[in-house]
Amino acid sequence: MRLTGARVASGPRAAGRRDVTVRNGRILLSVMAGIREKELDLTGYLLLPGLINSHDHLEFNLFPRLGQGIYSNAREWAADIFHPDVSPVREHLSIPMPIRLVWGGLRNLLSGVTTVAHHNPCSADVFEAGFPVRVLRHFGWAHSLDFSPDLADRYHNSPRNQPFILHAAEGIDQKAVGEILRLDAMGVLSPRTVLVHGLAIARPEIELLLRRRSSVIWCPGSNLAMFARTLSREALSSGIPIALGTDSALSFAGDMADELSTASQHGVTPEELYRMVTSTPASILRLRDGRGWIRHGGAADLVAVEDHGQTPAEALLELRPKMVMTAGRIRLLSGSLPRAVAGPLNHIHVEGRGDYYVDVDVRHLDAEARHALGSDYTLAGRRVAA
Repeated sequence: MRLTGARVASGPRAAGRRDVTVRNGRILLSVMAGIREKELDLTGYLLLPGLINSHDHLEFNLFPRLGQGIYSNAREWAADIFHPDVSPVREHLSIPMPIRLVWGGLRNLLSGVTTVAHHNPCSADVFEAGFPVRVLRHFGWAHSLDFSPDLADRYHNSPRNQPFILHAAEGIDQKAVGEILRLDAMGVLSPRTVLVHGLAIARPEIELLLRRRSSVIWCPGSNLAMFARTLSREALSSGIPIALGTDSALSFAGDMADELSTASQHGVTPEELYRMVTSTPASILRLRDGRGWIRHGGAADLVAVEDHGQTPAEALLELRPKMVMTAGRIRLLSGSLPRAVAGPLNHIHVEGRGDYYVDVDVRHLDAEARHALGSDYTLAGRRVAA
């Protein structure tokens, strides 16, 4: 397929008009003589690299946000909300896991995400080519110090060329603050260590993480809902590699577009935010196929938004995808673009966002959700309809 007429992002501030050819899931920025392609005219659109969500729990995105008030640490929150035999948790858990995972993938697709780091074991039978987005496959992980007593063994037994991802310092009390030193004493802070949240870090922990060259995943919406605080500006500007994640709807009723808006209210520039969902997570998660960029030979993960003359970074502040392509396959179109260029797509209406056509069996998902939850269910805080 040839995408014509769009301005194409080459970084957070730069974009130029050029045609992009997509073949075998890769981007070609040169014209191939004698080859005939389908063509999609994207005049009036800005083409961005597919976004990377560095932290989600995909199976929990039909849930409402759970928990009341402000907590001291994540363990307090978990004890408050996890009651599997009590409504509404009971009804949500009755939905088959593969269905819940696909709903989580759809939540990401609708906000321009093409790759997700799912913080749980990889469900290879679910995360195949038909899944709405790419899911990180090659990584080591533990839940946290509280819930993974074998954390050190997991770290030392995971491949050294892959990231090792865990929740850490998720809270505002001394227990949360002390987790960074505990992890260092266990020998699990290194350049491949990726700490999700890191809310409790201050100057001593920042300096330690810089020495160890570890990374942080920032989930401001989740932090603010649970603790009424998020990463300090000192941490955000420290030089620690920081990527953006949504966490699940259990703690944040929104998607990546909402998370970008929340993050922008904490002194982060559009250019910094752009890197937090493109090149920085590609580096942190060790994605070596060109994701996070639009470059010749790179993965054809692309997002088209309306072009108002804004920079690519500015486009993220009011993100409303009109087309999403993953691995060269169109997975989402708005009603403003011709559907004939894609395979069969299914309609979905999203509260506050409008109508989309997606490469997902929405009617089947809707039937399963209605069976367990009734008609008034939400996806990451928004009502949806097939």
